[in-house]
Amino acid sequence: MSARAGVVVTGTEVLTGIIADRNGPWLSERLRDLGVDHAHTMIVGDRPEDVRDALEFFRRAGMDLVVTSGGLGPTEDDLTARVVAEFAGVEFVLDEALEGRIATILERLTARWPNLDQEAIRAGNRKQAHVPAGAEILEPVGTAPGFVVGGSPTVVVLPGPPRELQPMWEAAVETPTFREAAAGATEYRSRMLRLFGIPESEIAETLRVARGEGVDLEAMEITTCLRRGEIEIATRFEPAQEEVYEAFAGVIRRRHGDTLFSEDGSTIDQQVAALLREHSRTIAVAESCTGGLLAGRLTDLAGSSEYVLGGLVVYADEAKVALAGVDPALIERVGAVSTEVAEALADGARERLGADIGVGVTGIAGPGGGTEDKPVGTVCFSVAGDEGRLTRRVMLPGGRADVRDRSTAVALHMIRRLLLGESDPPA
Repeated sequence: MSARAGVVVTGTEVLTGIIADRNGPWLSERLRDLGVDHAHTMIVGDRPEDVRDALEFFRRAGMDLVVTSGGLGPTEDDLTARVVAEFAGVEFVLDEALEGRIATILERLTARWPNLDQEAIRAGNRKQAHVPAGAEILEPVGTAPGFVVGGSPTVVVLPGPPRELQPMWEAAVETPTFREAAAGATEYRSRMLRLFGIPESEIAETLRVARGEGVDLEAMEITTCLRRGEIEIATRFEPAQEEVYEAFAGVIRRRHGDTLFSEDGSTIDQQVAALLREHSRTIAVAESCTGGLLAGRLTDLAGSSEYVLGGLVVYADEAKVALAGVDPALIERVGAVSTEVAEALADGARERLGADIGVGVTGIAGPGGGTEDKPVGTVCFSVAGDEGRLTRRVMLPGGRADVRDRSTAVALHMIRRLLLGESDPPA
């Protein structure tokens, strides 16, 4: 049986949603990479009794390993280290050598502020240098050390800031105590299939079909997720079940070959980038309702300067005319949200920025602005290049953020189809 783990994310700011949890999902993925079965994630506030209750829950659940994030700073609400010492039944002691190493870090960090209260800084330093007796110390990346405490379960204590937690995790997994706790890890293989243009209910039916054809779905862990209008099918299995997975993937290919766009886990963003490079094409966008979100996605990947020339945010009709060269008479005749204006935006982006491919997006993201003919969620797209042109009008579900976000996905899929010489995609 595989080693099992729980994650405790601490911080009232995370619990209340002021800050989104980035550490829990990242740690979950790292645990899966190691073959450790991640069973639970708990988010708790900066209350020692709640942190202690979370640790006790994982002990009762039989976890081999618990990973905590947060609560290691110099302020009074940072109490994770002390709580973990109490949980492990060991003393909470000052490590004088560690205190000296943290002091050296602080001297470097505070040198530009000569008037700071050095006594307060030293007090905070001293607090961060207290650790559970016998713990394996993980050297600070910022000012907070982490540590690994053996026991049942073994507890790995990491700081909250991701830029500190992530490199410290690499040090944690190399400690003897961690390796012993994860000794029961199982090798897993992970696969990701991505589809665009079908409802999630279709995948539910495909699972029933696969089971009816004798595919042993119980031999694998299959998770489906709808994100940005795409269906993601994540599958995890042990190496001995490779043939079972291939049988399952074969059912997906047979039933959804027209909407299955990724079998290797690559995202639409990565595929568009690769195709633009492969075809030696440059691209420019003119966006209305998405307000630059499409340009943001196109430039998210490193090296995008090879193919992205720029973008025009043309929210107002006057901007569409002045920046993208849209004929004002066209807007007057058919309205700003129309396939004709989307085509004019694509042509304008291409011409004004000298790109091989131009993309135009115009729509009504809401919550207001809709009409009977053009309700909220109406978005028009056009992608134009030497390869031809694809133009669409679609109705997208959800609130304002959903419509804007999904619009970028539709546009990226249209760019991909144009570069591949395929017909227009479903919405």
